[in-house]
Amino acid sequence: MATEPEPQGPARRPIGPPAQGGRRSGPRATTLASGRVSVPAVLPAPAHQPNRSGDSTPEWLEPAMAANGIGSFEWDIRRDLIEADQRAAAIIGAGESNLSIGSEAFLALLHPEDAPVVRRRVERAVAELGQCGAYYRTVLPDGTLHAVRFRGRVLADAFGRPSRMVGFVWDATAELHKRADAGRLARLREDRSRFIKEAARALSEAVTVRDVARVFTELPLPGLPPDGLILAAYETGRLQILGASGYAAEDVGPYDRAPLESHQPSAEAIRSRLPVFLASRAEYQERYPQAWTRASVTGRSAWAFLPLVASGRAIGLCVVSFDEARELDADERTLLSTLGGLVAQSLARARLHDAEHELAAGLQRVMLPRTVPAVSGVTTAVRYLPAGSGLQIGGDWYDVVPLPGGHVGLVIGDVQGHDVHAAGIMGQLRIALRAYAAEGHPPAAVMARASRFLADLDTDHFATCTYAEVNVDYGVVYAVRAGHLDPVVRRADGSSAVQNVVGGLPLGISADQEYQVTRFSLDPGETVVLCTDGLVESRAMDLDTGMSRLCASVAGELEPVGGGDPIEALADRITSRAADSAEREDDIALLLLRWDGPEGGLAAQQLRRRIGQADLARVAELRGELRDALRRWGVAELIDTAELLTSELVTNAIRHTDRDAMFTARLYREDRREPRLRIEVEDESDLWPKRRTPGEQASSGRGLMLVEALADGWGVEPRGTGKRMWFELTAGEAA
Repeated sequence: MATEPEPQGPARRPIGPPAQGGRRSGPRATTLASGRVSVPAVLPAPAHQPNRSGDSTPEWLEPAMAANGIGSFEWDIRRDLIEADQRAAAIIGAGESNLSIGSEAFLALLHPEDAPVVRRRVERAVAELGQCGAYYRTVLPDGTLHAVRFRGRVLADAFGRPSRMVGFVWDATAELHKRADAGRLARLREDRSRFIKEAARALSEAVTVRDVARVFTELPLPGLPPDGLILAAYETGRLQILGASGYAAEDVGPYDRAPLESHQPSAEAIRSRLPVFLASRAEYQERYPQAWTRASVTGRSAWAFLPLVASGRAIGLCVVSFDEARELDADERTLLSTLGGLVAQSLARARLHDAEHELAAGLQRVMLPRTVPAVSGVTTAVRYLPAGSGLQIGGDWYDVVPLPGGHVGLVIGDVQGHDVHAAGIMGQLRIALRAYAAEGHPPAAVMARASRFLADLDTDHFATCTYAEVNVDYGVVYAVRAGHLDPVVRRADGSSAVQNVVGGLPLGISADQEYQVTRFSLDPGETVVLCTDGLVESRAMDLDTGMSRLCASVAGELEPVGGGDPIEALADRITSRAADSAEREDDIALLLLRWDGPEGGLAAQQLRRRIGQADLARVAELRGELRDALRRWGVAELIDTAELLTSELVTNAIRHTDRDAMFTARLYREDRREPRLRIEVEDESDLWPKRRTPGEQASSGRGLMLVEALADGWGVEPRGTGKRMWFELTAGEAA
């Protein structure tokens, strides 16, 4: 119940009963049903009667009160008697004649919520010899409520004590309705202002066109909840429906991507760039008769067609519709027009974002491998996550390269920068590095040539990279690192650890940079994880913490979803723990390779390697590979002899010829016979080795003597161009 504010004044003085000896210590208290309380009620004493102080009512006041429907009252505080004239009695619903009633009887006429308010204000006025007023509701005999307003003032007797209250009362129904309407309109304006702010915030956060459509179709318009919403983009004379709510698919389907005809209200809104409001079905049919047949089946009765204008060009249309006929007032039309402007700006920004994102995604798809080749003996999984800002394109890449001899090369790299230029350099570098690897060059040579290639491009960009050649026959990895992250290895028992690889300068820093190779082995089922720094480093996370989190993600049990390969589940788990796309500052490339090992769990029984001319470092690598192979093949007792004789044959081939040599080792397991190892070294020289007896001071010439002395058999065979030298060892005889 609306009430007037209580008057401010000095603290209330207590009103009590008369003091002993007939003297009173304060005004006389009024006796009520609840006890002696210093308050009674509010209302009338005929205003035309002379007051107690001898004044009389002016003759002009009575006609003025009658003309305005104002009644008068007087309350005798000592006798607790309220007297009201006929108009006052009618206003409070107490009959059509003058009223004479006690305060408690009067309070009983009021609404239970309003009686305490009136009591409190009258008490205060009596205590302070002041005035008071309030709105209150009276309960009529038929149970209906009636709004009343009163205004009264307390008068004192000759001794300064409260004697009576006189005042006016009038019907406040219309006044309260007006105040209620004003309050409702104020709340509605506040709701609309809040709605515009929330809509602007939501639309500003919408990134894609789909986001804009979702936000628009979920907006709760204040004061005019629509029954249907449609958002459409306009391009090349057609409307494309982006989102709709409150419509069946068959209602909006005919309009999607259909030519916009001139007789439609949507065409007029786009052409004029002004909203079109239709308040009823009859108005729609009258203004657009040709379009009415199709629109009538939707069941709507009022529409607002809002053109979306950005940079002076119509880019779309909003349709707001209602089931009932509705004439929108000026405030509602302004609200809808403002909403259309917000949606237009958001849609224009989102379309630009989608176009840039599609361009970047297409360029990235072209730069990265479309498919990863399948290589027998290993299983791979790759992932690429764009950055969360800008063009969402960068210089990170991965590649899997099949190599001669059935081996496989793994590449992970990151070109400096996050723009189209970096992506272009990445594409050139990826192709060059792939070509070098496919030619059969060893890992160190592949990396050195790639660095020289990038330096020769003169782009002022550098790149970090890790290249690893995996011997699929027995799971040995030869890794080279150029300023990149170390790989992480997941062991067969589910544990994980960082595999340290000797590092060199990033690619493109120096054209003469040389790189060292780090060799490590895998057991069947173990996985190598290569990634770029976007996965493990950000402003909020240092590199050490990121690598620790990566190791934790790689380790643990794997639960494939839908019967897929566990390595795919591992890749998903790693990427799911990366930063959210909206917060990611860098793009991410991820490459996983699991060495499955040969069938039956036994290593392949053959090893083939090409040895570059005068590449003595390659000879040392070959000896290490041979040791691992013989150990995996289960003939470790042949390692020392085989390694010594292999060094002699390979060194002889690359020393006395001007071409590369091909090394082949095979282990033959024949029924009921001991395993037999055959090692062959092929070259393209027609010069045959000669067995001779060197003197005591000679520094060479003992190679064939060692072969003849230690091998179970040896020989030289012609190959058409060049020759093949071989020797054989038997495992049982060696033992």
